[in-house]
Amino acid sequence: MRRDLELDAIIEDYLNGKLSAAEQEAFEQLRSNDPEVDEKVVSHKLFLEAMGEYAAQRELLDKMDQIHADMDVTGLSAKLGPHPSKIVNFWRRNRMGIAVAASFILLCSMVVENYLRQSKQVGSYEQLDRKIEKVKRSQDNLIRTVNSAAAADPEASLKPGSFGGTGFAISANGYVLTNYHVISGADSLYLQNNNGDSFRATPVFTDSQNDIAILKIDDKNFSAFAALPYTLKKGKTGIGEVVYTLGFPKDDAVLGEGYVSSVTGFNSDSIQYQVAVPVNPGNSGGPLLDNSGNIVGMISGKDNRPDGAAFAVKSKYILEAINSIPADSLNKKIAVSKRNLLSGLKRTQQVEKLQDYVFMVKVYKD
Repeated sequence: MRRDLELDAIIEDYLNGKLSAAEQEAFEQLRSNDPEVDEKVVSHKLFLEAMGEYAAQRELLDKMDQIHADMDVTGLSAKLGPHPSKIVNFWRRNRMGIAVAASFILLCSMVVENYLRQSKQVGSYEQLDRKIEKVKRSQDNLIRTVNSAAAADPEASLKPGSFGGTGFAISANGYVLTNYHVISGADSLYLQNNNGDSFRATPVFTDSQNDIAILKIDDKNFSAFAALPYTLKKGKTGIGEVVYTLGFPKDDAVLGEGYVSSVTGFNSDSIQYQVAVPVNPGNSGGPLLDNSGNIVGMISGKDNRPDGAAFAVKSKYILEAINSIPADSLNKKIAVSKRNLLSGLKRTQQVEKLQDYVFMVKVYKD
């Protein structure tokens, strides 16, 4: 009980902006790791909003009461005399009872409205949550069926259930980033580059909670990349900042452009950005870049409604994933690029350089 009270107090301070920057960051990390805490934050926010609306309505009623009190109703009534209307006379005789009933109806309507608002949000969340669970089973979240087997593996055509997504290089020595849900349950993985060449890859790190997977190209035909032309952004990206992504919803790369519409993802998930960028099945794992060519995130999914927004894992959590990999589990260290060669270029020039480092991820399951 005491812990719950302390948690409620922290949540209220968090929603009212009273936590320090360090406390806020620590709480957001707790919230992202504990669904129950996140649910409490959402419920508390709805409660505060309902109380705010009730306070505003009470203030309006108080102002109306004051105006009524300042009116010389008795003198005005004496001058006008009895009113012929039965409704007016009924109101005069029963105004106290009617006022109480009206207040009760107002309170009930607010409770019902608040309940409907919560039900609507929870329903939307459940729909998306069911979609995510379905994705984990069927790989249907922003990934698409790949009909052709990898040319480098003649046996791949015999394996049923081939799926695909997108991935992009995070170091010159063959490490590639994609979503965990893209490669979950895979028996074999191949990465196909812009020229149509396929390379076998193996997972070296997975984080199902943040939907992150790091692959290593493990193929004798692969040569190390030239220096990566982009960097992983360490700082935050603000609302309204122009962003774009490159992915594989079909056999050749597709560009999608838009902007950051929220600094949090679905249900205020602090691990993600919400972005107004057109995405389709196959875009999962694609890089999200700003105008300067910095990687600000990785496309991970979208709301399942027709006008639903897209979401991207923030680059901050990608860097944390890279840094959390034990050194002894890697053949070579993942050396993230520190030079940005895309800054100042036109979009067409940026895409031309970028596309050599973005891959179609092909997943094969027995």
